[in-house]
Amino acid sequence: METRQLSSEELIKLGEECSAHNYHPLPVVLSKGEGVWVWDVEGKKYMDMLSSYSALNQGHLHPRVIEAAKNQLGRLTLTSRAFHNDRFGTFCELICKTCDQESVLLMNTGAEAVETAVKAARKWGYQVKGVPEDKAEIIVCENNFHGRTTTIVGFSSEEQYRKGFGPFSPGFRMIPYSDIDALKQAITPNTVGLLIEPIQGEAGIIVPHEGYLREVAEVLRANNALLMLDEIQTGLGRTGKLFCYEYDGIKPDILIVGKALGGGVFPVSAILSRREIMDVFTPGDHGSTFGGNPMACVIGTAGLRVILDEDLPARASELGGYFIERLKAIDSTHVKEVRGKGLLIGVEIKESSGTARPYCEHLMELGILAKETHHQVIRFAPPLVITKDELDWALDRIEKVLTP
Repeated sequence: METRQLSSEELIKLGEECSAHNYHPLPVVLSKGEGVWVWDVEGKKYMDMLSSYSALNQGHLHPRVIEAAKNQLGRLTLTSRAFHNDRFGTFCELICKTCDQESVLLMNTGAEAVETAVKAARKWGYQVKGVPEDKAEIIVCENNFHGRTTTIVGFSSEEQYRKGFGPFSPGFRMIPYSDIDALKQAITPNTVGLLIEPIQGEAGIIVPHEGYLREVAEVLRANNALLMLDEIQTGLGRTGKLFCYEYDGIKPDILIVGKALGGGVFPVSAILSRREIMDVFTPGDHGSTFGGNPMACVIGTAGLRVILDEDLPARASELGGYFIERLKAIDSTHVKEVRGKGLLIGVEIKESSGTARPYCEHLMELGILAKETHHQVIRFAPPLVITKDELDWALDRIEKVLTP
């Protein structure tokens, strides 16, 4: 006997009744995806312009990633790190070579990777730099978004992220973003590093002034402090290079990756660094039952190879430039600014024209799924496998929404 497929309305109601209300999703219930396209339970087709916050750089159900996952499902899924598995070493080698780093520590979610980077920087500060015990300071930027753990929200400048969740961990100093003088003034002998996004995604696709990261790297190097780059959302091709920091010709001391590392299939995250830093960890210091599991390693390997073999960074660069140019050419009285790099793009709506949410809802009606961030910004971040024809299809509809 077949079970009746519940409608979108029924499924949304069930979610509202049974789930914590920690999200405000668009009223669409998705049941299938392929490439840049998704379908709801009634069969309506949409273009995914969010890519699960850049976790789907390879698109939905990329055949190579799915094939790798299916093959591994029939072999071995989990061992914990109490034992070795036959997928771990080769994945570690691939990701280290891809990211031009000496050593990797694998976790699952982006927030876990950020927490791992914080622990690494602090212990390096005590063991290598010689900071007095429990005095290490990490500098962060206003409007940052690095995850949702209590430590991370504790150094957020967004009141909603903090309210009701204290007390918070000490040891963080906050400065304005894209302000090199503020960084210089914030550094003390106890500074072990700066944790920063090359582009602030959740803040509304905030792009710093040209050369900022290069200036940051020079200041930190002069003060024996670590550059900790959160490329969870900007990395793996999203901004038109494999990593956004490449625009400044620098190399981070600690690189934090996640999201697209899991190929849109599985949570995989990591920090990468040189041995001097990573070797502060000894057995028992840090770990994860699922970190580096065989499924994650196989899927991460496939996801990385798709990005490299299909040269998705170059595609993001070419089509992102085209996308931004076309968006800026739209004669809209509602748009304050268009900004971004590659296929990470924000369209800021003037406050006099309301918030971005109604524009996202109108886009949904026309078959495009995008999401507002920081109230005023529509984020456009399609899978990097998108074609120019598909972009043109989307742009025709975006123009209708922005020029009513």
